[in-house]
Amino acid sequence: MKYGIYFAYWEKEWRGDYKKYIDKMAELGFDILEISCGAFRTAYTTDEQLLELKKYAEDKNIMLTAGYGPGPEENPGSADPKVQENTVAFYRETLRKLHVLGIHTLGGGLYSYWPVDYTRPVDKEGDWERSVQNMKKIARYAEEYDVTLGMECLNRFEGYLLNTCEEALAYVDAVGSSHVKVMLDTFHMNVEEDNLGAAIRQAGSRLGHFHIGERNRQVPGRGTMPWAEIGQALRDIGYQGAVVMEPFVMPGGRVGSDIKVWRNIVPDCSEEALDRDVKQSLQFVKHVFER
Repeated sequence: MKYGIYFAYWEKEWRGDYKKYIDKMAELGFDILEISCGAFRTAYTTDEQLLELKKYAEDKNIMLTAGYGPGPEENPGSADPKVQENTVAFYRETLRKLHVLGIHTLGGGLYSYWPVDYTRPVDKEGDWERSVQNMKKIARYAEEYDVTLGMECLNRFEGYLLNTCEEALAYVDAVGSSHVKVMLDTFHMNVEEDNLGAAIRQAGSRLGHFHIGERNRQVPGRGTMPWAEIGQALRDIGYQGAVVMEPFVMPGGRVGSDIKVWRNIVPDCSEEALDRDVKQSLQFVKHVFER
């Protein structure tokens, strides 16, 4: 397994200097930096910029993975044909850019939109059917550009389409692509799964990406999540993919608002303290997962 972290742990907005975080990954001992595709609209808008970032990561021996929370205009389950058309076009270009960057994994609630607006009507059955049909189109581009799409199971408060591993497996089977797999996240699993280890074993070879964090979104090792059980389950299925931390511990900005963090989750949110905490967490995770 290779270990990484999502850049937004240190940020209050969904953007950042990825070169800075590539350097940080190398200093802290991580293998992977996970970035957001939202950056393709702002800081990394040209192929030249993407190629420069790719080379920078390669020179530092850091792998890049990507995450994304699609907006309502990028929802493959939308009943609006124009939104569906826009969604397929959006993913086609996004996957092309990921290919330029040398990224082979994109995860998130890609099958719907995030954060979900529950003031709007929920048509789970209809949205599921539309999402599957449009994901089949998107999957062809994922295969062309060799990017595996991780369908992340989200807790019921953030999404309604795929909450459990069982639902994600049914969705993945319905799409039927080698490049569409299940993505699990311990934070969301803690809400929705009866047994975390059993869900990981259920995903088996179709687990394409894995996020980790404590029940309150601190770095692993700071709470009561059953990490030994999680690590054993990953070993049982022979998982060799990315294990990416996704902690959120600071209020403020768009990140704090979207993630619903309204207080400091840890006593010290300085960059130095966050670095120290995550370095200790990495050592903990490696010890537990690689027994």
